[in-house]
Amino acid sequence: MIKKEYQQYAESHTTPESKLMFRLNRETNLKTVYPRMLSGHYQGKFLEMISMMIRPRRVLEVGTFTGYSTICLAKGLKQDGLLYTIDVNPEMEDIFKNYFKEAGLYLKIKTHFGKALEIIPGLQETFDLVFIDADKENYLNYYQMVFDKVAEGGFILADNAFWDGHVMKRKKDKETQGIADFNEFVQNDTRVENILLTIRDGLMLLRKIQS
Repeated sequence: MIKKEYQQYAESHTTPESKLMFRLNRETNLKTVYPRMLSGHYQGKFLEMISMMIRPRRVLEVGTFTGYSTICLAKGLKQDGLLYTIDVNPEMEDIFKNYFKEAGLYLKIKTHFGKALEIIPGLQETFDLVFIDADKENYLNYYQMVFDKVAEGGFILADNAFWDGHVMKRKKDKETQGIADFNEFVQNDTRVENILLTIRDGLMLLRKIQS
């Protein structure tokens, strides 16, 4: 994590949020218990840029929350592209569905509610891009479950790789251990290339180089 003044400078030299994304950001802060779960402006723009560069046909997101990152990732989809997003809390749909429609992306986003570990096996797709941002103790399970569904040369992104610095402090709670196990596994996984980016709370970026 970088110095606060560096982060502020970086954000001030990043394309501003659109009015729609600003409203979604604001509504998330007003209506949810843990608004910091939102990707937000800076990280959201990075996700959008990645998607725009890859131009994926199929995207999988594990952890919808209020749909901020969903919209960012969906912006880069090919014309016939689809994004599958999974969240355990159906109440979030009351917030994000109208934003998906307003963004012109409603028909490109397939929403699933329930446990991702039960839903992912039933998705008969090959994904160009996967974004993991859900319960931390299952990160490695999600990674292993989606790996064979990722195209060779495809990308996986995982949020909260620093977990507020707890992984460096070696805390023993299940969330911290889940992130630490994931980080160590992918670091030693010869099937991928990876880089841990110091964006927000740490963003692990992986490219699948072999099955």
